[in-house]
Amino acid sequence: MLDLAGRNRRRRIEVGDLLQATLRAGGTLPGIDTVRNRLRTDTPLVGVPTLAEWLTTWLQRLTVDDNTRRGYESHVRVHLIPHIGDVVLDKLRPHHIEDLIDKIKQRNADIATAKASPDPDTRASVRGVRPTGPATIARIRATLRKALNDALAREVVSGVTNPATLVKTPNARAKPIVWEPERVERWKATGEVPGPVMVWTDDLLIQFLDYAAEHAPDLHPLLHLMAYRGPRRGEACGLLDAEVRLAKGEVSIVNQIATHGYETHQKRPKSDAGNREVILDPDTVAVLTAYKARRAAWRLAAGTDWPDTGLFFVRADGRPWHPNSVTQRFRRLVKQAGLPPIRLHDLRHGAATLALDAGVDIKVVSDQLGHSTTTLTRDTYQSVVKRLHHEAATAVADRINNKRRRTA
Repeated sequence: MLDLAGRNRRRRIEVGDLLQATLRAGGTLPGIDTVRNRLRTDTPLVGVPTLAEWLTTWLQRLTVDDNTRRGYESHVRVHLIPHIGDVVLDKLRPHHIEDLIDKIKQRNADIATAKASPDPDTRASVRGVRPTGPATIARIRATLRKALNDALAREVVSGVTNPATLVKTPNARAKPIVWEPERVERWKATGEVPGPVMVWTDDLLIQFLDYAAEHAPDLHPLLHLMAYRGPRRGEACGLLDAEVRLAKGEVSIVNQIATHGYETHQKRPKSDAGNREVILDPDTVAVLTAYKARRAAWRLAAGTDWPDTGLFFVRADGRPWHPNSVTQRFRRLVKQAGLPPIRLHDLRHGAATLALDAGVDIKVVSDQLGHSTTTLTRDTYQSVVKRLHHEAATAVADRINNKRRRTA
């Protein structure tokens, strides 16, 4: 068994400690494959590692993109290790994870109480501190589930069920709510926004796009594409010039500009479903064709100073659009236009809602958005599509009225 450790002195000592501990306890040595796996994953040979020990090792050996790694590292450092890191891996149970979620919720409540405090010092103590929302809680559990699945696959622990799969997190997917005229009137009177995810009606979207065309002609084409066809912000900013075929009315989403803080980098969409072709309508083709002509004029004026980014949407000086800058410009335009607020990402929700309301098949909408399954599309958007519900209500009333007439 010592040969398994090779020439690594520290690991050979650990193998010796394992042999001594087993002899003293009168137990049975773990199998060769188990020892080999623990040596390969740099986990302790004597005893099962704690969650903190395994997560530290797991992070070191992960092969993922930088943004995913940063997310995992943040979840591990801020939440998992401080709250449940001392639990031995094979002793981790669902109640440990539920306690973690309860502590996060309690912290959120404490932040809200402090921000509402009449004491200025108390309010100042939480200035800039953000609560951990339902979506982040779901991602924390997903990080733990992934780490535990990897521990089981590598036989760091065995004979146990992944407890993270048994724990439910708060509903992280807020359903879109339409800015119906009555809600707009209430918002104008009180400033009240009905929910975290709002979408405009057709009329409100038209008002916004007309305003953006006049007051932000450099950004309007990108916003038009997002509103009509629903690409994500990073996908729109990262759209490659070579993947836009206006003569055929189609674009291919194969690139995105991702952000971490204010730093950006380009990468492929994360999933196979994210790499997709999006078909353009004639209005969008006309807007993008006009934009290309304007972009050519910008390039001619810039001369040799024009940077060759390979991107379709660029600023007037040829530089890429920073996704955060697009969000900030969008917020200002919405406010200046006097429209009820939505987030930039809600243009994507609006595109899906309008398509479903127009009777487009849900599979087509799912493919357009780059969803991996139609279940996500249906769960997220079907609640705001009322055409079918109106038809159902009318059908029930017609049935009752027809029977009433026959009886009379």
